[in-house]
Amino acid sequence: MDKNFFAGVKTIAIIGLSNDSSKHSYKVAAYLQSKNFRIIPVNPNIKEVLGEKAYPNILEVPTEIKIDVVDIFRRPEEVIPHLEEILKRGNIEKVWLQEGVGSPQAEKFAREHGLLVVSNFCMMEVYKNFT
Repeated sequence: MDKNFFAGVKTIAIIGLSNDSSKHSYKVAAYLQSKNFRIIPVNPNIKEVLGEKAYPNILEVPTEIKIDVVDIFRRPEEVIPHLEEILKRGNIEKVWLQEGVGSPQAEKFAREHGLLVVSNFCMMEVYKNFT
């Protein structure tokens, strides 16, 4: 993992972000937000979390919001459809598959479509190690 991954990153969309403060996705998002990253929640089951409006999918996030990284908290078998949406939206280069989320198929799909992908690491823990 290269520290440069975070260079220029300001906005992180988090697919599968929960509004339950006991969930790992919430803890990661809260930590990243405390480090001055803008969090864009993507979850069709919530309206808002951590003071940010939630969107049902990545395609519903307004295009004027530049997304620097998409962090995915979903089951491995659900990742490729999200990657397809990310590619359809366009203008996103980096994808992070949280611990337990990555699969060889999803990683291969992402790389074959030009996405920089990090898999099976916790973004919060990696960021903590760099700061």
